[in-house]
Amino acid sequence: MATNRFLKAFWVLARPYWVSEQRAKGLGLLAAVVGLSLGLVWINVQLNAWYNDFYNSIQEKRLDDFYALIGYFLLLALIYIAAAVYRLYLRQMLEIEWRTWLNERLLADWLKDRAYYQLQLLDRGTDNPDQRIADDLRLFVDSTLILGLGLLSAVVTLVSFITILWALSGAITLAGMTIPGYMVWFAVLYALAGSVLTHAIGRPLIGLNFNQQRYEADYRFSLVRLRENSEGVALYTGEQEELGNFRERFRYVISNWWGIMKKQKQLGWFTNFYAQIAVVFPFVVAAPRYFSGAIQLGGLMQIAQAFGQVQSALSWFIDVYPAFAEWKATVDRLTGFTSSLARVREEAARLDGERAEGATDALSTEGLALELPQGVPLLTPTTLEFRRGEHVLVSGPSGAGKSTLFRALAGIWPYWRGRVKLPRGARLLFLPQKPYLPIGALKHVVCYPAQAASFADADVRDALAAVGLGHFSGDLERRENWAQLLSGGEQQRLAFARALLNRPDWLFLDEATASLPAEAQAALYRLLRERLPATTLVSISHHLELAEYHPRRLAWRGAGSPAPALAAA
Repeated sequence: MATNRFLKAFWVLARPYWVSEQRAKGLGLLAAVVGLSLGLVWINVQLNAWYNDFYNSIQEKRLDDFYALIGYFLLLALIYIAAAVYRLYLRQMLEIEWRTWLNERLLADWLKDRAYYQLQLLDRGTDNPDQRIADDLRLFVDSTLILGLGLLSAVVTLVSFITILWALSGAITLAGMTIPGYMVWFAVLYALAGSVLTHAIGRPLIGLNFNQQRYEADYRFSLVRLRENSEGVALYTGEQEELGNFRERFRYVISNWWGIMKKQKQLGWFTNFYAQIAVVFPFVVAAPRYFSGAIQLGGLMQIAQAFGQVQSALSWFIDVYPAFAEWKATVDRLTGFTSSLARVREEAARLDGERAEGATDALSTEGLALELPQGVPLLTPTTLEFRRGEHVLVSGPSGAGKSTLFRALAGIWPYWRGRVKLPRGARLLFLPQKPYLPIGALKHVVCYPAQAASFADADVRDALAAVGLGHFSGDLERRENWAQLLSGGEQQRLAFARALLNRPDWLFLDEATASLPAEAQAALYRLLRERLPATTLVSISHHLELAEYHPRRLAWRGAGSPAPALAAA
């Protein structure tokens, strides 16, 4: 049952590319790689016959045949090398095509309907989505092709050589019973026993590899967090605390790796013992026929080589088990991630909130109720209306739910009920207290979320100058991590420049000037009123002096009580 579920989940993940509009190139590359793989098997079949002729020429001291067979071997070897090189090259091309398509699909799925945000609220069990997209996806494509093509080669090799081995091995009589093709049965029993024992010994590697990928991602994420928050850590002199955190996360990495090492050591003892015995096993089994004169030296070597091919094909699972365990863990993480994305969307769809656009000139709510993820009420059912051109100041104590109100209006907060009605085609822009600044050219950062090409350089420079960042006007093409380069106040000024360029119909400002002095706040609000006369401002702020720019005020009443409400102040 568990195997069936896994195979279905794997097929759901793997199938879409092979039926997509880009399948033609992928199928062509796959056909070429499969053809080369089959060609390599054919060469091994030719080499098997070569073993018989070559060793017989040695036994019978036929020098001319010896040199001719050396030349034939070199020709086969040259063809084998060329096929092996191009099989690898074309397989890597296929990996690029498949991974590119999957990467695009998974990224789009992660970003669609703001699933990346709601995943943190509705499904906290899905760790490190960035690692699953960047690393697990690469391992999935690489391992699926390697293991799949390896399995195909093993099956074709088995079919090709089992016939040869059956014909060569003859029959043996044991306990009065004649067994035809006895070496085939020895190979099957040998490989079957090895496969069962390998799975029994190595099965824990699947869970260990799953956890290893998680712990590695957690450790890497903690290092990135320090880099992103280096100034805060430095100001707190929190280096020792961070060092302790790094050590703890790294301890999980190493502890789990020790578990992998111990299990691989146990598996290694068995698989190496199994492989070494397999070297002499066919000679021991075939020796009676050789010493009885039934076969010559060439026949013995051909039997040994054919037995080795059959045994190797049957033992494919044993040879690849560590890679299989890692692949299984990777598939589990990716299928778990895609299932979480689907589950988040289903959960969001079941919530009572409804957003709709209509022929209205106001942004309004009906029976809007807000909750925390734990079910704690933030706002009892409330009806609000933000009329076009009527600027509103929202106030209340910290933690009352003001920012959550904005999240609900933006459509990203899942824990709400009621209805939000928007004017058809209305453009909304939200400026949080800490603006998001992507890494890249300054012009791209200022124009975000619009494309930089949408605005002339002169307009961007004018917006920067208007908000007090004119000294950056000559740096539009400069690429930096601006979130680390700019102060908190400069980042908030840049967000205002962003609003000037994007010209929204409704502009929601959540403590968007909290890092600026009072006179700078006033200047920026005057700038908005002057440059964006058609934009409706809705602001959250503890600075009541901003009431001058907001004729209407709403305040949270009874925050922290069972029935918090939002009413005119």
